[in-house]
Amino acid sequence: MSDFMSDMKSEIDRRRTFAIISHPDAGKTTLTEKLLLYGGAIQLAGAVKGKASARHAVSDWMELEKQRGISITSSVMQFEYEGMCVNILDTPGHQDFSEDTYRTLMAADSAVMVIDAAKGIEPQTRKLFKVCAMRHIPIFTFINKLDREARSPYDLIEQLENEFGIGTYPMNWPIGCGRDFKGVYDRQSGKILSFGDAHRGSARIQAEEHGLDDTAALDALLGQSLRQTLEADVELLDGAGYEFDLEQVHRGQLSPVFFGSALTNFGVEPFLKSFLALTPPPLPRQAAEGEIDPFDEHFSAFVFKIQANMNKAHRDRIAFMRVVSGKFERDKEYLHVQGGKTLRLAQPQQMMAENRQIIDEAYAGDIIGIFDPGLFAIGDTVCDKAKKVTFEGIPTFAPEIFAAVERIDTMKRKQFEKGMMEIAQEGAIQIFHAPGSGLEEVIVGVVGVLQLEVLEYRLKTEYGVDVRRRGLPYQYVRWVENTDMDLSRLNLGTDSRWVQDFRGNDLLVFGGQWSIRWAEEKNPGLILREFKQN
Repeated sequence: MSDFMSDMKSEIDRRRTFAIISHPDAGKTTLTEKLLLYGGAIQLAGAVKGKASARHAVSDWMELEKQRGISITSSVMQFEYEGMCVNILDTPGHQDFSEDTYRTLMAADSAVMVIDAAKGIEPQTRKLFKVCAMRHIPIFTFINKLDREARSPYDLIEQLENEFGIGTYPMNWPIGCGRDFKGVYDRQSGKILSFGDAHRGSARIQAEEHGLDDTAALDALLGQSLRQTLEADVELLDGAGYEFDLEQVHRGQLSPVFFGSALTNFGVEPFLKSFLALTPPPLPRQAAEGEIDPFDEHFSAFVFKIQANMNKAHRDRIAFMRVVSGKFERDKEYLHVQGGKTLRLAQPQQMMAENRQIIDEAYAGDIIGIFDPGLFAIGDTVCDKAKKVTFEGIPTFAPEIFAAVERIDTMKRKQFEKGMMEIAQEGAIQIFHAPGSGLEEVIVGVVGVLQLEVLEYRLKTEYGVDVRRRGLPYQYVRWVENTDMDLSRLNLGTDSRWVQDFRGNDLLVFGGQWSIRWAEEKNPGLILREFKQN
């Protein structure tokens, strides 16, 4: 094996790329920050929510996120930890931004699912799990907030198994909760990690270790009742639980479960160590030409996210690429498959939320940012000229809420059109217009109402355009597959309409399901699709 291949293989082997997913307020962004803290990427963890003077979460870079204390857009962060190169994809928890999360999961090799110990599985967690299961992504579960009152760990484990239809293997087991939370029993080491006097803060927690057989010390630490409960729990887990099977973990059939408290830092570093040891290195991806091995010497990557105006000092667009195979080298010419053009990517960037650093190389598993002058679309492939590959597209999901948006100042047409186009190209919203009307009258389609608020905020702060909007009665959109049909002559219901998106694709919007059936019955040969593959 050549030195180049040997070095490339060792670099890819040490990559770990994962997404963190959860329902809002389960503690996902807090856990992300604490992982960065232990990885040395930040020196002080900030409060995600709090007073205006408090530090905001590193991964929440958009000003509106800082104001609201929620994650609106996915963030990418990379750090080194004990010889591993870790790529974290922090995703929005709010359901209104679920499509951004779905796309981000396409770039991950595994997922960490954060669950509130008091609430258990919540609606958004269910949706995100289904996406992971569809792709057979390994899922690791972090049950958070043990420093507060919580449900029985048995109930939480049972809920995971029943609702998701997968096995679970508790890697540790909690001792009490809330005021009585004393720590966890680590099943691998056979030691008890004592919670001690952990506090809400930014410092690392140094856990005390005690063996389960040290009865006197445990009685002093836990009390006789908790010690006896723990002994019974451990015996039951060892006798009645699932066996640990790493192959099943990697197939997404068995979820390792960790208990802890991200806010107080308890259990975060043990989780990080175990997770990095268990989660797989970069996985193959499917392309039109077959499965692409990450260790293939030829570079390939796909675009899964586009973001404009991340940094006020730059005001540019960044295309986020997941490197699928080989080694990326700065200034080398690569093929943009969909555009059919050769590009020299001169300023590849590594991300820490909105902060960026120019890099010279990247490997399979890495997430890199590329300056985008408007060439790229979500799902595009970039690869070596010597070996062309085309990755499967990323689905565009149908919006459910529609509104007409117009600028208040008629003199700001160019700013309005630029803002609408750039934000639409990111995939966060979808914009439509009547055929031949340009962007004078814009119909916006979104998954959730909060996306409309973000659109208004970004148009005002990033493009200097104030807008007004009014709700529209449409609830469904369908892409028209026909290319040989005169759509102006379609027989449609009164609450249906023919529109086009910014790429010129033909669509129909409908007020109800019956209107869709009417259109299909009254227009023989009309072919409609619920979503479009980019």
